[in-house]
Amino acid sequence: MSSPVPSLRGQVLAGHNRISTQALTSLAQAAAAEALGVEAQDVRADWSDDDGLLALSLVTPIKIPSLKAVALDAGRVAGFGGSVWDRTVAAKARILATVSVLSGANLSRVDIRISGARISEGGRVQ
Repeated sequence: MSSPVPSLRGQVLAGHNRISTQALTSLAQAAAAEALGVEAQDVRADWSDDDGLLALSLVTPIKIPSLKAVALDAGRVAGFGGSVWDRTVAAKARILATVSVLSGANLSRVDIRISGARISEGGRVQ
């Protein structure tokens, strides 16, 4: 779909804008990595058609505190944002919003499969 838009000089520009699948994938990986505390290269993103909208499927590890740290201080779980389940549910909404706003794409849903854990031995996550 093309629509004329005014340029900075008041001229009308026509044309098409397309965002490549690779660009969308990189954006989704970065959004998921930020939401789950892992590296973007550890996130696998796949796209599918969902009745004309984009459905995003992610396979990713999640950052968690060490079991030793949790045994010494159960509050460490809250410092990470709650349980793995709670954090994954919250991440879905964040990832959907981030990818939609930054790309302009219409996403129907985000599915996340946690593939592993990245243990954090450091201090509390802020």
